[in-house]
Amino acid sequence: MLDGVGKVSPFGGVGGAGAIAQPTPVTGAVNPVKTEALPTDFGVVLGQMTLDAISTLKAGEQTAVAGVRGQATTQQVVEAVMASEQTLQASIAIRDKVVASYLEISRMTI
Repeated sequence: MLDGVGKVSPFGGVGGAGAIAQPTPVTGAVNPVKTEALPTDFGVVLGQMTLDAISTLKAGEQTAVAGVRGQATTQQVVEAVMASEQTLQASIAIRDKVVASYLEISRMTI
């Protein structure tokens, strides 16, 4: 992948004096990132985020109950509760921003 690295001289040239390094083209590279259609509606994005937050909170609650019953390890319970806490804090921050934006828009003169 970095075939050209070995050809660089310590004095700023490639191969000879004054030569400029050219990038090596990458062939046969596969893009591992899945591309899916992104929603264009803010309501859809907010709704999906809400559903994800609800599922995270439910999973944390179920793991905590399983931990009380002895069916989950302490590490699993702590990880689930921390994920739930982070999700709840993010949800509260987003809610506060939405309410502040609504109040600011409502104060605008028409």
